Amino acid sequence: MSLSPTGALRHSGNLFAMALDVVRTLPRRPFQVREFIQQAWFVASVTILPTALVSIPFGAVIALQIGSLTRQLGAQSFSGAASVLAVLREASPIVTALLIAGAGGTAICADLGARKIRDEIDAMQVLGIDPIHRLVVPRVLASMVVAVLLNGLVSVVGVAGGYFFNVILQNGTPGAYLASFTTLAQLDDLWAAELKALVFGAIAAIVASYKGLTAQGGPKGVGDAVNQSVVITFMLLFVTNFVMTAVYFQVVPQRG
Repeated sequence: MSLSPTGALRHSGNLFAMALDVVRTLPRRPFQVREFIQQAWFVASVTILPTALVSIPFGAVIALQIGSLTRQLGAQSFSGAASVLAVLREASPIVTALLIAGAGGTAICADLGARKIRDEIDAMQVLGIDPIHRLVVPRVLASMVVAVLLNGLVSVVGVAGGYFFNVILQNGTPGAYLASFTTLAQLDDLWAAELKALVFGAIAAIVASYKGLTAQGGPKGVGDAVNQSVVITFMLLFVTNFVMTAVYFQVVPQRG
């Protein structure tokens, strides 16, 4: 569906307004505990296995590339530190965000879109029930929590995969690989990655919820909304990742 510049600007403003509504509605009581638990379990169930499987080749590719580069430069002792930095700072939040948006976000968008075209959302509003508070907030919080947990999983699996491919396939030294972990990496890198995952999970859920609640045109409209939510989420994730990384390097002093 093509949009004019005015339409694109209007949708951007509506999306931002919905994000503000979600933030404003977060402290409202009663909190939908049951909906939150159901959504968290659902998002986790559809993303845990794909995330673990995707993080293995990510860690392997990073380890192979860095291992080859460090050998060319004669700095094999830093291969472990470089691999951990690459996985921790960039690979794990990005993999987590892509899986949350691709698996969890599409399901959220399809669910809310189906409710929208069946007029369930309008019926809730007629009854005085706020869809943001009842449906969107639990999904956003569930995506944020699952994203943080998945980021830790990706970090562990990615580092373990990098160790295996660097030590076993490239004949690296296990002691040097493990000893170099703390040479360049620091605990702040982990906290920054977890914060990235938290923000990425919120973005994916908010975009998916917005596209689902504004779906029109029957089942085809729901399918179009799902596709658009994935594309928009990916664009926002990469822009946000660049901004957060630039701010992190300015705020946190790096080891050298």
